[in-house]
Amino acid sequence: MHYLVTLVDREDGSVEQPGTAEFEAEVARFAEFEQRAGAAVAGGAALYPSDTALTVRRADGRMLVSDGPFAEQAEVVGGFYVFDAADLDAAIELARQLPTVEGGAVEVRPMVMWSGHADPGPDWWLALLWEAPDAVIEPGTDAWDEAVAEHQRFGEKYAEAIRGGGALHPPVAATTVRVRDGKLLLTDGPYPEFAEVVDGLYLFTAPDRAAAAEIAAQIPLGERGYTEVRPIVAMVE
Repeated sequence: MHYLVTLVDREDGSVEQPGTAEFEAEVARFAEFEQRAGAAVAGGAALYPSDTALTVRRADGRMLVSDGPFAEQAEVVGGFYVFDAADLDAAIELARQLPTVEGGAVEVRPMVMWSGHADPGPDWWLALLWEAPDAVIEPGTDAWDEAVAEHQRFGEKYAEAIRGGGALHPPVAATTVRVRDGKLLLTDGPYPEFAEVVDGLYLFTAPDRAAAAEIAAQIPLGERGYTEVRPIVAMVE
């Protein structure tokens, strides 16, 4: 089964910037983890800081695109993994080895579906689909089937740009993982500091920010949700 693992940490000015020696050292720590995890890593990417984000939301029946994250907050999603694990316990055991758990947190959540991706390039973007927890649609319902049909139409329209994506089980299925003073701390449910929850994601290519915004504005979105779009840090050119 596939599990989405979102990496959450503080973004207070001390965050390592891509291209710096500190960032490269952090990348090396994650590379060591990936070597240990092997085939269990089924996807993932690092993101540029949140000040590079675009936000898409609904207002008066229109899609509005604005620069920056939807809300100012100290903690942000800095990247993600997708694990292919036998069960939640196995996914948590992998998650506890991630460097992020030592000062930040990771949220582990089972996926309804996952479309894998190749190594991200310099023109790749991640769209995180955020939703109010009480507005998340339950898989297997008529509303879910309608939403799937909408996403299928989006996928067909932008098939040349889309590189991967996935849908998630409801947030009640999530587990938040932290390590403090060497002790593993598990909390049932999504990361508690976020008002909304991640409800899905897409990876896609776009030549520039304007083109990324145009694609993101077409992603199906709930009335109370929003889409956060961030450039992906390419590890290979």
